Amino acid sequence: MAVHLQPEEWPARSLLGMLPLPARQELLGRGAEVRFDAGDVLLREGWDDRHVLLLLSGFVKVTATVENGQTSLLAVRAAGDIVGEMAAMDGAPRSATVTACGPVTARRLSADTLRELLLSRPEIFVALTGIIANRLRSANRRRLDFRGYPAKVRLARLLVELADCYGTDRADGVEIGCSLTQPELATMVGAAETTIHKVLSELRKDVLLKTGYRTTTILDLPRLTGLAELSSGPP
Repeated sequence: MAVHLQPEEWPARSLLGMLPLPARQELLGRGAEVRFDAGDVLLREGWDDRHVLLLLSGFVKVTATVENGQTSLLAVRAAGDIVGEMAAMDGAPRSATVTACGPVTARRLSADTLRELLLSRPEIFVALTGIIANRLRSANRRRLDFRGYPAKVRLARLLVELADCYGTDRADGVEIGCSLTQPELATMVGAAETTIHKVLSELRKDVLLKTGYRTTTILDLPRLTGLAELSSGPP
């Protein structure tokens, strides 16, 4: 059974975390609740449907097909986030596939409902616009990282970003509750899988990281953040 987060627990950078209580309550009161199991596809790349999903619990992976036919992991989204907003807003086919990493609960809102809320609730419009801008900025930064920074720095930056957005404080560090495979990490940082395997081993040896079943724990976030910022420009 999925557990819904309390209002104060929504990640601060998520849509629900950014909204004031009245706007959040109105958003949560719209649409219908839907549930997904691990591996279920919530949204499919190329489809023409227009609804959005407001995630209430769980994690999802956002993937897309690249030119060589391989699947590339673009992002991870969690409770409090919205997915599918681009197709709802511009009417184009889905640009990515969204898949449940485990049990997921969401609210399904039609494109018309989303547009109505954006017009009647400026707080939602401002928050969603900020989220879209931040996602674009992150994508641009990652593309620059691919060209200018070694794989270890790129992976450190990704892990710090995931911890900042979705991390949970534990006694031994900050736990990232979404399970990412080494091939998925490789696609997100633009490195070979063998390189990521080597970098993860180095991070564990340096007591910066601990990996377990479906979890990754950052043992020393300040040091990992320092590693992520070691280079001020291309090497």
